Amino acid sequence: MRVKTLEWKPDAPGAALPGCVRMVDQTRLPERLEYLEIREVPELWAAIRELKVRGAPAIGVAAGFGILLAVQQPALDTVQAVLRSVEEAAAFLAGSRPTAVNLFWAMERMRRVARTWGGADASASGLKARLAGEAFAIIEEDGNICRAIGEQGQPCLDGNPSVLTHCNAGGLAASEYGTALAPIYTAAERGKSVRVFADETRPLLQGARLTAWELMQAGVDVTLICDDMAGYAMKKGLVDRVFVGADRIAANGDFANKIGTYSLAVMARAHGLPFYVFAPRSTIDPALPSGEGIPIEERGAGEITCGFGRRTAPEGVRVWAPAFDVTPARLVTAIVCERGILRPPYDSAISKVLADDNP
Repeated sequence: MRVKTLEWKPDAPGAALPGCVRMVDQTRLPERLEYLEIREVPELWAAIRELKVRGAPAIGVAAGFGILLAVQQPALDTVQAVLRSVEEAAAFLAGSRPTAVNLFWAMERMRRVARTWGGADASASGLKARLAGEAFAIIEEDGNICRAIGEQGQPCLDGNPSVLTHCNAGGLAASEYGTALAPIYTAAERGKSVRVFADETRPLLQGARLTAWELMQAGVDVTLICDDMAGYAMKKGLVDRVFVGADRIAANGDFANKIGTYSLAVMARAHGLPFYVFAPRSTIDPALPSGEGIPIEERGAGEITCGFGRRTAPEGVRVWAPAFDVTPARLVTAIVCERGILRPPYDSAISKVLADDNP
């Protein structure tokens, strides 16, 4: 997929700042491919919260750009003023979506740059330039990481595969290839045939609206199914493995992903099918010993009762709307990151890959 999910657009050539965040408005797909140009931090907060940009890696990139939006004002002409703006923007953006750890990972990188800026020649303009460099590094690294996940995941596509995927973990969820779809795109580039079944992913249909759309754009063989057809598709032998992304992975391998992922893992185990998780190392949260500590975002009732503008449930009905669920590590065949394929026991495998700072 060659659509740029999001990027920083400078106002003038030759200077990073000022500028704006240009992103695909994912709420408009698949009917229309439209772009937003965002210049204020509250606008970016709303875009993240309203799923105009979504997917853990893409949210991390957006967070880095959000800090640039905060510091580009000319009135911020001292190092302390820039630092204060960074801290305020990071605290504000943290309230947009709580589950995707990449949001917090990216903001911490930006905050670290601001906090460690100093020296006799330190200046506000110099700090702004350094922050811009860090934000650009985050998006460049994301593209490289997604391509690496695609390479590392090739052994998961042995034989003549038919893959079931859930939600959207492709190019729209990152700056480029994505995570769970990266091996599929990489295989397709090499002429390998991969058949994909995409769950529609209720209630907001990210699989139907986004995954099916981008796979078709890339010429990949994709079939759309309702979420509750997945078990029967497994029973009928239509799929032989499951690929999903992750929004946060605990130190023991438990992970959070879009609601419905846990059910797929249970069904895959019941049918003897491998269940693979694809995510960058930045999605791992070593501070959480297990998935029990992962904060789960809950969405508004209207996304279920009045999805896409049409009422489909009675007025006043009680609604429970978690956006994510947690799948235990015992149901995961392997976790694939940019450094390789991690297999059980996950606590030691994760600890090793986090400690390994060599490419």
